[in-house]
Amino acid sequence: MACLTKWRTCRGNALRREILKLEERKPLLKQGTSITYLRCILLSPPTAAGGFFFSRTMKAQEIAEKLAELFGSTAVQMTEPGVWQVEMPQFRLLVLLSQDQSWLRILIPIAPAGEAQPFFEQLLEANFDDTQETRYALNQNVLWGVFQHNSESLEPEDFSAAVARLLSLRQQGLTSSFDQLVDTRIRQIIQVAKQQGQSLEATLQTLDRFYREGLMGELEQGAESRQQTLAAWQRRLETLWQEVEP
Repeated sequence: MACLTKWRTCRGNALRREILKLEERKPLLKQGTSITYLRCILLSPPTAAGGFFFSRTMKAQEIAEKLAELFGSTAVQMTEPGVWQVEMPQFRLLVLLSQDQSWLRILIPIAPAGEAQPFFEQLLEANFDDTQETRYALNQNVLWGVFQHNSESLEPEDFSAAVARLLSLRQQGLTSSFDQLVDTRIRQIIQVAKQQGQSLEATLQTLDRFYREGLMGELEQGAESRQQTLAAWQRRLETLWQEVEP
């Protein structure tokens, strides 16, 4: 902590002293080290051991090796320079490196845009609260999980963590957004029912009628699917009944 504080407050003469320390370390640096690389050393906070954090670009070869490590070399294909595709039975993952290799993007398709449309509000809220370094995004009528990062500061560990997070978004699909939407609508139904003096039993009957009339859910669903969805809504209504104030 003291070492990090020293770096943060380094000004004037203190900065010059850091430069002198760097001069003493010249023999440790390879000949031809770039000014940018030296600047990264100067501007990086010192470690507890007195060293420095080194920033570097995650190169194309490293990306290919990391993907092969995560998914196996047979699943990874470079379709063109700077573009990798991971083809697995459950998903397809794309990795794109910009032409100047300064930016990297990882994408995974989650659902058709039409299926995701009822949940756009919940997806945007998830972008704000839950998705961490990844985001939901729309392109070419597909809902994607997306990770974007400056490749100069991207470490292999961050790359692996982003891939894991995208796979998690893919696995949960629209389930989380559906559950959030159900909670929102159920709370609204309970609030109105209590304001009108309805009992839990009467509200359950109202919910059933709304669903049969197509006011909730999709009329195109089969009978079995509609019954399962209605049962889920009813269970959630019973759970939230005591929590919602009129």
